[in-house]
Amino acid sequence: MPISTGLRQVFSRVRILGNGDGQVTLSESEIFCLLHQACTDLHLAPSISKLPGLSVAAPHADYYRTPLSWYQIPQSSCPPAESLLLSLATCCDPIADFRLFFENLAALHKRRLKYQRILSQQPKPTMDQVGPRSLLEFGVVDDGLLSSSVIWRKWIFDVDNRATQETGYLFEPVLASCLGGEAVGSRNSPVKRLNERGRPTADGRQIDCYDGVNQLAYEFKLRVTIAASGQGRFGEELSFATEYRAAGLTPVLIVLDPTPSTRLTELIAAFTINGGRNYVGESAWTHMESKAGATMSVFLERYIKPPLLKMTPQEEALPESIKLTWTQTSIEVIGTRTSYRIPRQ
Repeated sequence: MPISTGLRQVFSRVRILGNGDGQVTLSESEIFCLLHQACTDLHLAPSISKLPGLSVAAPHADYYRTPLSWYQIPQSSCPPAESLLLSLATCCDPIADFRLFFENLAALHKRRLKYQRILSQQPKPTMDQVGPRSLLEFGVVDDGLLSSSVIWRKWIFDVDNRATQETGYLFEPVLASCLGGEAVGSRNSPVKRLNERGRPTADGRQIDCYDGVNQLAYEFKLRVTIAASGQGRFGEELSFATEYRAAGLTPVLIVLDPTPSTRLTELIAAFTINGGRNYVGESAWTHMESKAGATMSVFLERYIKPPLLKMTPQEEALPESIKLTWTQTSIEVIGTRTSYRIPRQ
């Protein structure tokens, strides 16, 4: 069976994320395990039967409950690259959007691997960086406790910023692919910023999801709160719909968390005035699933919704008491029922 150039390009894309020191490269064995995972998620028994079996079985059918380390265990039954490509082609052939499902699963996996590396390698803050921050509490708190506090605060702030960044790089392209469009950067955007007179400038505007076939421009929000952004930035967000409409596109707002706020009301109004649409909360999920089709709606249900839906109810509870420990080889987060160890390099 001949392997198409397009499928070879898919295989190349799923293998590598980034470049230089931050590059993440999946081994053939990891790709093989992810291929099995995709077939399991989609209940593709015939496709699985055509794949060589896993020599080390997955400990759990749920991807999120399977340790990342399991995917790195060499599978002795893993076929060589060309045969692995043929296996991928076999799975893609009868199933619409299987290739897209597999690409998104691999993208998620690489981002999770990359973030584990960030946790392991994010440097311990120096006193040159954080020492001045002790000024407002100095003398009120024990010196040793204060120094530990400012170090922990800075390190947690740094890794949280990286988590936000990496999630954004993953989240928008995945949702865009589910909606049948693509994320577009400002350089190649058909949407131009408007000046004070409402006239287009030469500057392009990033689009979270551009559906050129249906002339739709989507804007994604996890949630919109009163304190979500400063007035200047929120003014930018309100202008999205106007600029999309000026470019001849229908603006569509997707907000996954339905928590009411005055900012959300303002944003919905801006999209409505500009002939746009809005989908908030459950209607957002319903809309995305209807656009995604049978295969990619499974991806939304298994990989995007669970973390968001599981975390949201925790908002009302007080944070669990935790203990943080830092040694030469690890950082450990110890809760009341379980603990989480981060190996350090």
